[in-house]
Amino acid sequence: MERNPWPVIRQLGDDRFALGSAAESQQTRDWTSRNAGAKIVKSVCPYCAVGCGQRISVVDDKIVQIEGDPDSPISRGRLCPKGSATRSYVQSPLREYRVKYRRPYGTQWESLPLDRALNMIADRVIETRAKNWQATDDEGRAVNRTLSMGSMGGATLDNEENYLMKKLYTALGIVQVENQARI
Repeated sequence: MERNPWPVIRQLGDDRFALGSAAESQQTRDWTSRNAGAKIVKSVCPYCAVGCGQRISVVDDKIVQIEGDPDSPISRGRLCPKGSATRSYVQSPLREYRVKYRRPYGTQWESLPLDRALNMIADRVIETRAKNWQATDDEGRAVNRTLSMGSMGGATLDNEENYLMKKLYTALGIVQVENQARI
C-alpha cells in the first residue's frame, strides 16, 4: 500500500501525535547526516581558559562538524559562539593565507612574503623601543619599560599563542597588553 502524501491523513492513522511517520516526507527520509561515516575526535576548545570539550567529526581528513562534548565535566556538551565557530576559523573560504600590507597613505592592499613582513615588524619594534625606552620614572625608580607600544589580542588566538605573546611583550618592556577574549 502506498503512503498517503498528506501528513494530516497519516496523523489520523497510526501516528496521532505526529512523532514518527506522519512527520516525515520522502525528502526527509532521504537525508543523511553530514557526520555519517565520520571519525569522532575528542578535543578541547583553544579559544579561552575554560577548556570546553569538543567532539570533532572528520571525514577524509576534513572537519565536517564540531559539537560540544557531552562527556566533558566542564562544558557538558555546550560551546560558546567561538567554540562553535572553530570549523569556520580553520576552513573558511574567506580565510587569508597571505600577509596583507597597506602602505602609509595607500589605498590598496598588497601581498607580502612572510619573511619580509616579519622583518618589517621587527625593525619597527626595535626602532620604537629604542626611541621611547624609559629606564626610570620621574622619581628615579627603575621601570624599564616603553609606553609607546601595546597589544590588543583577538578572540581567535588560542591560549598558547596568548601566553607566548604576553611573555614576548613583557620581555620587550611593553606594559599595555590586553585581550578581548574575556568579553
